[in-house]
Amino acid sequence: MAIVTIKQLLEAGVHFGHQTKRWNPKMKPFIFAERNGIHIIDLQKTVVCMEKAYEVARDISGNGGKVLFVGTKKQAYEVVKTEAERCGMPYVNQRWLGGLLTNFQTVRRGIEKLKELRSARDSGLWDSYTKRERKHLEIELKRLEKYVGGIENLDRPPDLLFVIDTKKEENAVREAKRLGIPVIGVVDTNGDPEIIDYPIPGNDDAIRAIRLYCAKIADAVLEGMGMRKEEVEEEVVMPDIEELPADAIEEKVASEYEEELTE
Repeated sequence: MAIVTIKQLLEAGVHFGHQTKRWNPKMKPFIFAERNGIHIIDLQKTVVCMEKAYEVARDISGNGGKVLFVGTKKQAYEVVKTEAERCGMPYVNQRWLGGLLTNFQTVRRGIEKLKELRSARDSGLWDSYTKRERKHLEIELKRLEKYVGGIENLDRPPDLLFVIDTKKEENAVREAKRLGIPVIGVVDTNGDPEIIDYPIPGNDDAIRAIRLYCAKIADAVLEGMGMRKEEVEEEVVMPDIEELPADAIEEKVASEYEEELTE
């Protein structure tokens, strides 16, 4: 079964690029035509690229890897949060924090601070503070939840980045490249596909298109996690002793126990 069809891509408006005057010539291989000053993306290329991206996300999650969803533009942040949470993966849907990947331990301190504040509030410790102090703590907690809440359970740099609008999220892409972290990225006609490991040529502004990209990558992650669970269950094999008669089992166990004592 196909990961995505051209019909689905058309309905989501994936084929609409930017104005021709804003194009990046490196996107030429992915452009089908020009209509009324707008570049039209070749959806056959998009299908192939999405299938590859799906495969990569599935395999990485299947090996226990983490996929970080990144999309901070207003059309993306709700969808990114929803789909990342659906597949249990971390996300950044507000401002990208400089050094999130390249200076991860510093970012971890912010995450620990978030956990400490939340724990203190939930335990009732805040009740001993003045109203003004509690207000200050509440503001700090909300700020941390906004910027690091999506990566709260990320205890190490991710194994893969999935990015909506690689041009807008260039800092995230740059940090990932420095660390050798592969990137799946939606690249519109004004972007550079050559800096992305697994580019998905497509409209990065339409909400329906963004929802489709995110849903497919989340599906890939869930499929990979399901495959991993099946592999783990297959590895847990019970000793095949039920076929032996009861007295033979007792004799076998007693013999093994006696051997251990005499070693």
